[in-house]
Amino acid sequence: MHLASSMAGVGFGNAGVHLCHGLSYSISGLNRNYRSADYSDELKLIPHGLSVCITSPAVFSATADSSPERHAEIAEILGGKEVRKEDAGAALSDVLRDYLDDLGVPDGLNALGYSDEDVPALVAGALPQKRVLCISPIDTSAEPLAEIYSNSMKNY
Repeated sequence: MHLASSMAGVGFGNAGVHLCHGLSYSISGLNRNYRSADYSDELKLIPHGLSVCITSPAVFSATADSSPERHAEIAEILGGKEVRKEDAGAALSDVLRDYLDDLGVPDGLNALGYSDEDVPALVAGALPQKRVLCISPIDTSAEPLAEIYSNSMKNY
């Protein structure tokens, strides 16, 4: 199990899922009223996959400068067209928004019942997630995390 856990950690860091996962805990954990269409009407639940993907456009926009080549490559693979390094963050974020919209993912944190007033609590819930935040290529102090949450309020 230790080896599997270590391998997963290496995968998270190399795949760029560090911030999306770190931010997801407070999104799911602070849910007040959201009920997913895929679950019982009585269950207030933001599924893990939804809480992870909802911030992805803002996360990859924020991390693009750390590795523009990788971000451009992923944007090209997912979007099917050539992307310049300097446009990598915006291009990848746009491609992700298109996928999320096509998949019927709710339109940002607002659609899950959050507002800008919730950003400090969301940040406070994310900061203890050191195991995934510490492998991020950008600063994961409160201010950058707050900006990502704010930029995730509406995706489309």
